[in-house]
This record gives sequence, structure tokens and C-alpha cells, in this order.
Amino acid sequence: MRKDRNLFQGNLNKKNYFEGWYYKQVSTNGKTAISFIPGISLHASDPHCFVQYIIVDETLENDIATGYVRFPVESFVWNDEPFAVKIEDNFFSESLVSVHLESATDIISGNLKLGPLTPIESTVLRPTIMGPFAYIPKMECYHGVTSMNHYLDGSLEINGRIVAFSNGKGYIEKDWGTKFPKNYVWLQSNHFEEPDTSLFFSMAYIPFYVRDFLGFISNIQLNGKEYRFATYNNSKIKLSLPSNDTILVTMENSKAKVKIFGKAEHMGNLQAPVLSGMDKTIKEGVSGTIELELWDKENNTHYHGTGSMAGIEIVDAEDLVM
Repeated sequence: MRKDRNLFQGNLNKKNYFEGWYYKQVSTNGKTAISFIPGISLHASDPHCFVQYIIVDETLENDIATGYVRFPVESFVWNDEPFAVKIEDNFFSESLVSVHLESATDIISGNLKLGPLTPIESTVLRPTIMGPFAYIPKMECYHGVTSMNHYLDGSLEINGRIVAFSNGKGYIEKDWGTKFPKNYVWLQSNHFEEPDTSLFFSMAYIPFYVRDFLGFISNIQLNGKEYRFATYNNSKIKLSLPSNDTILVTMENSKAKVKIFGKAEHMGNLQAPVLSGMDKTIKEGVSGTIELELWDKENNTHYHGTGSMAGIEIVDAEDLVM
């Protein structure tokens, strides 16, 4: 495992391996969200790299679009210092997104400057959002959060229409390993009334050598303070699925308690990694809503707010209800 988790963790000689970065951007007016997923799939039957995307534009009648643009493995080029990934004419770093994508249905091009990024707090024992589990070898999927919140500068041309992103908001995370969990939920938003408020949450069944365990990780940044809820810091959790597109989560530890209600909107199809390659179709929304309520036990404060343009995935999650 490399020190900077945003770097490419693999190499082109790995087998049955995937790695991908998730760049989410929301426009200046808060009406358009677009996520790019540059990545590589090194499965023997179909090795390739790709840029996947999902677009939601609330100003258009056809408000959801997704696409998966394939490239040969040789098109995947990376750099460590500074970090960058280049896939043909598409470039992703910690300061710039530059895309020139054409699929069967969409043409997307333009440049967006990013920053400054807002990383999560880390220590030797908690080097990533996964805490001490980041050090355990041969887990099926590792997760990292690169930036909870940052501003954008620039514009994209999407199917002939110029969309402004200056002073819009961005978010970056990544995954790598052999495959995604078979069932999981994922929530993310940094579009609250307060510009520095941001939230990430994920829960899944994790294969762990001879047995599985139910694991969850969550990071909330609010009023200049970070709140971490996770399996590894003895937080408690309750999760329910009131409907096919809603999720209710309550978490608590010695420092704080949080209640999260997420409602997905405008779900689109994305491809996710399984043992055979990028062969699983999942549903994701990038324009949902999240109601967040947090009680800080140490400072005796209470927060209640609503996040928009929320990223939400609920994938075969019935077994996660508890």
C-alpha cells in the first residue's frame, strides 16, 4: 500500500484487479451534476481502461445520462509527483480535470480547475477512511477519500451546451482491489446551506478471510470539525430502507450522534467491478437529497440541515438492514 492513497496503487502486470477514481462536480447554479470515473480493469478476459460518467441536468427534460468509454490498456498513463492519470485525451489530477469524451450518445469536453482540496484527518493508526483496515492485505476492495469539499473553476461543453462550474463544488474518492462488495450503500453530499459542510457514508458486508463482517465508514465535516463514525472506532449503527430509493441511518459513539435520511433521484446505470471484470450494472443518483441531523456530545450542540445534489447508491442492500 502506497503512502499517498490517491496515487495509482496497482501496476499493469496485476491480474484480476481494478482501480478507479471518482470525480464529482456540481455546476455554478447547482442544477447540473456530472461525475467522471477514470479507471482501469485488468481482468484476463477483457483488460482495458475507461472513463465512465453520469450526468444529471435538472434544466433539461432528458435529465439523466450515463456512458462508459473504453480505451486500450496502453492508453492508461499515470504520474506520482504530482499525481495525475491520463487516458488518451482525458486528464485527471488533484488540481485539474480535462475531458474530451465521445460516446454513442454524448460529447463532453472542457477543463475544470480544482481546489484547494479538503482531505480527511489521518493518523498512523487511521491512514485512510478505512482506519486500521487499510493495512490489512488482500481485502477485496479498498476505499479512499481524497477531498470532501473543494471549489471549481471553468466550464464544460455537454452535447453542445456550455455549463458553467466556476464556484461550483467538487468531491473526489477512489477504490481499488479485485471487486466491489456484493451489497452496499453509499451516500455523499457537500451541498448544504453552510459551504464547508460535507458528508460521506458507506456500509457493506466485507469478506475477511474465513468470515464476513458488516462494516461501515462515515466522515462528516461541520463547522470546522470532523466527525468520524466507523466500525473501527466502536460506533453503533442502525440502518433501514423505508423504500427502494430511500435510506435511514443512525450512528452514535462517545463523541456524537448522527441521523441521516437519504432519498435518491434520477438514477442511472453505471458499471461496477466483479471478479469477471466491469460486468455488474448498478444504479446511482447524483442529485438526491440528504437530511442530516447531528448532536455533538462534547460541545452540547445540535445541527440540522439538508444537502442537495447528493450521490446515492443502494445496491442489493436488504441484508444490511439492522
